[in-house]
Amino acid sequence: MFARTRRLTLRPGWPEDAPALAQAIGHESVIAKLARAPWPYAVSDADAFLAQPRAGHDPRFLIETMEAGAPRLIGGIAIDPDGETHQLGYWLTPDAWGRGLATEAGEAVIAMARHALGLRRLSAFHFVDNPASGRVLTKLGFRPTGQIEPRASLGRGGEAPAVLLELDLEDRCAPMPLAA
Repeated sequence: MFARTRRLTLRPGWPEDAPALAQAIGHESVIAKLARAPWPYAVSDADAFLAQPRAGHDPRFLIETMEAGAPRLIGGIAIDPDGETHQLGYWLTPDAWGRGLATEAGEAVIAMARHALGLRRLSAFHFVDNPASGRVLTKLGFRPTGQIEPRASLGRGGEAPAVLLELDLEDRCAPMPLAA
């Protein structure tokens, strides 16, 4: 699966993306906000991530922008199974922060979850010390569950408190226009 937005291309990762992926994610300020990425992050970690098995319809994407005239990898976004629901997760490289790009990518992936994948609910979390991610999730329609619980962070080397959120996709589902 692929998606295009006004400023972004969401696409699967390929083995040749490993150096660009390692460069984009390889900031301690990024890794500390994630659950499953190690610190320090090396090209071998990117190789291992990109080699993970993936079905053609799995919503797991690298985020590229064309802002500098050529494609540049600036992040990642995915929906992963999480018990009875599916969990949205994303990250951006630091120079892409604060420009609405995570919200733009999130809107595209949530539309896929609703319309192409038929999902009814998504969950998400952000670490308490990352309120910017909470603001993105709120813009995307997620609502806090009222729960804060410890979540593992490989890059931090332990657990940290996380705010849990959820999104009922049926609440925001407008009828899609049909072509005759």
